[in-house]
Amino acid sequence: MKKQTWLITGVSSGFGLELTKQLLANGQTVIGTVRKDTTVQDLMAQYPETFDREFLDVTDATGIKTLVDKVYQKYGTIDVLVNNAGYGLFGAAEELTDQDVAKIIATNLTGSIQMIRAVTPFMREQQAGRIIQLSSYGGQVAFAGNSMYHATKWGIEGFCESVAQELAPFNIGVTIVEPGGARTEFRYGSAQVAELMPEYDNNPAHAFLAMLDPANELAAGDPERMATRILESAAIEPAPLRMVLGSQTLDSTIQTLEKRVADFKKQTELAASTDF
Repeated sequence: MKKQTWLITGVSSGFGLELTKQLLANGQTVIGTVRKDTTVQDLMAQYPETFDREFLDVTDATGIKTLVDKVYQKYGTIDVLVNNAGYGLFGAAEELTDQDVAKIIATNLTGSIQMIRAVTPFMREQQAGRIIQLSSYGGQVAFAGNSMYHATKWGIEGFCESVAQELAPFNIGVTIVEPGGARTEFRYGSAQVAELMPEYDNNPAHAFLAMLDPANELAAGDPERMATRILESAAIEPAPLRMVLGSQTLDSTIQTLEKRVADFKKQTELAASTDF
């Protein structure tokens, strides 16, 4: 792996932490964002020359621009941006508060959009760069009880697919990563759950409770292997637009998309009936 400068959001746990560990072990420079000063202190001590911990709340658009300017001024390049910061929110749409809705959009969707917008001028000027957007299996497949998470992931996938076309002429690649379930804190620690209503008991909206219980079967995804595949993607030319991680995830995604296409094909006459 050639030496590069990576900017990664949300490195205190999960994929962000695993990516950072692997990159630092390979001699790469990593600027990793966190929200608390108690996190990743071990990496700061172990890699004082190549790891730069920065504080950032991705809901702060001004803070994002300030950070990106600072990184570029210090390092002279941002070779790879990994938009990783985000979280899961579970509960029926009715169970969510207005604050729940606003916060997850600001974090998972708007935060990622603003990070990409902030690095674009610098990558465009250097005529090179790679943007890796952590999405999810939930960016293609939807389940009850996860509506706002899906809204943010479907939204960021549409944004990235459009931006990938805009940035390709500048030699900037965009890859959307769609992991399935993994044994990270996302599922077994950081997931947020709405105040549940008894009206939704025995409803598909609460099926997620079994998934979040570590006493049940653990997720199949290995975070270390997934992180390795993500890192490898940065060297693939041209950049893959999407990467699905997990065999069960790929099977389910294909089944969902095939059903969607079949449903569209049934509408041939209906669609044509509205033409002049």
